[in-house]
Amino acid sequence: MTELDTQRATELGTAAQHASRNVPVARSTDTAGEVLAAMHGHRYDSAAVVALVDGDRLSGLVTLERLLAAPPETVLDQLMDPNPPVVTPSTAQERAAWLAVQHEEPTLVVVDEDGRFAGLVPPTALLEVVLQEHDEDMVRLGGFMRSASPAQTTSVEAIPRRLGHRLPWLLVGLAGALIAAGVVGSFEEQLSQEVLIAFFVPGVVYMADAVGTQTEALVIRGLSVGIGVRRIAGREVLTGLLLGIVLGLLSLLPVGLIWGDWLVAVAVALALLAASSIATVIALGLPWLIHRMGKDPAFGSGPLATVVQDLLTVTIYLVVATTIVL
Repeated sequence: MTELDTQRATELGTAAQHASRNVPVARSTDTAGEVLAAMHGHRYDSAAVVALVDGDRLSGLVTLERLLAAPPETVLDQLMDPNPPVVTPSTAQERAAWLAVQHEEPTLVVVDEDGRFAGLVPPTALLEVVLQEHDEDMVRLGGFMRSASPAQTTSVEAIPRRLGHRLPWLLVGLAGALIAAGVVGSFEEQLSQEVLIAFFVPGVVYMADAVGTQTEALVIRGLSVGIGVRRIAGREVLTGLLLGIVLGLLSLLPVGLIWGDWLVAVAVALALLAASSIATVIALGLPWLIHRMGKDPAFGSGPLATVVQDLLTVTIYLVVATTIVL
């Protein structure tokens, strides 16, 4: 068995641990009245849906809401979702949970390698999967942990482990801060001529970071459920550009009126436009690159993207400001 096959089998096993056969099962030719009568008096692990199984193959799912609303003589194949979310050896549990939501199903189906029905994952277990995956994405995005071990341990782990998880990325940030100081220092002569330029460095850097963080969170969540960067790149780049235009226009008037220097105001507006657009591209590119390298796209993307965005934003702003103002 190859490494990929082993990984896929592990994913199926993880889903199978949550799956239950103690759920309502019927045939697609049964009627709503017959199924409801058969369910009466039985205690199930989950009765949110009825699995329609013909032979040993799944035909579809019928939610309890549809079943109760249908006339008793309605045949179930008229009520079923014929394409429910299914966990297979090649489907990660997080993507399966996302598919369950997209299909408006409260559960997901587990099948074996031959496609035979193996059970349903109850809604409570499905929610547990979603929350666990979300926690793990967030702590990896913040550079707290390298692996997919339980994310909750990062909140209660000992101080040495906290330092071990977080310090490496903070050292990357420290190196970036020193380089940024060098960039600012290279503009010392220009800044001495117009000190007002320096006032807006923190604000421009913050806004670029905020735009990039929003894009990065969207990209990482998409990658984790199987949505490739290509599907969102065009819309997200355009969104970053429009955000930059809006932020630039909103900053133009206050800066010009309050500080009385319209050249600096124009420089700040143009820098916000450029920095927001570039931050969006970086936030798209870094998770994609890490994903292409076979690593978790959430792993350290946040700290790394912040360093790169800050360096580029400082450089862009100072170049634009000194070119326009001086």
